[in-house]
Amino acid sequence: MSASKMIIAGFGGQGVMLIGEIIAYAAMIEGKHVTWLPAYGPEMRGGTANCSIIVSNEEISSPVIASATDLVAFNYPSLVKFEPILASGGRLFINSSLIKEDSTRRDITIYKIAANDIAQSLGSDKITNMVILGTVIATTGIVKKKSIIEVFNKVFIDKKAKYIPLNIQAFEEGERLARN
Repeated sequence: MSASKMIIAGFGGQGVMLIGEIIAYAAMIEGKHVTWLPAYGPEMRGGTANCSIIVSNEEISSPVIASATDLVAFNYPSLVKFEPILASGGRLFINSSLIKEDSTRRDITIYKIAANDIAQSLGSDKITNMVILGTVIATTGIVKKKSIIEVFNKVFIDKKAKYIPLNIQAFEEGERLARN
């Protein structure tokens, strides 16, 4: 595997950082080299937030991504900001619940995920990010599902442990979308 260079971006509070951390943690479990670089706007909740994740079988020289292989855009401002650095042949994952505009790029593969709508149908807006995560993992193969579930069991502990089944359900719904 050559290095996967992924940017995940959205508003603060959408779970952008959490899914970046989950991917990075899962990659470490699998013995891969990984970097995770968060970036926040001036506000936490409601401001802009993004993270860059690089996963590779070889050492990584820098956590900075100049040309991404994958972009996950939770909202339109994130799409506008990061779409230009998505490499030709890259994959663009769009939260189509919030982004109604189409990409003008014809040299990339685009996946539209109505993540907010799906999360609401499962009973919680808070799992929108897990729906997207399921689609991203099923499509990219950056890490294995088994590793993601292992991370859920390490991250969602104590009072949050009761949310593991719902997060898995949302993840699997995202996987199902990727297969169809």
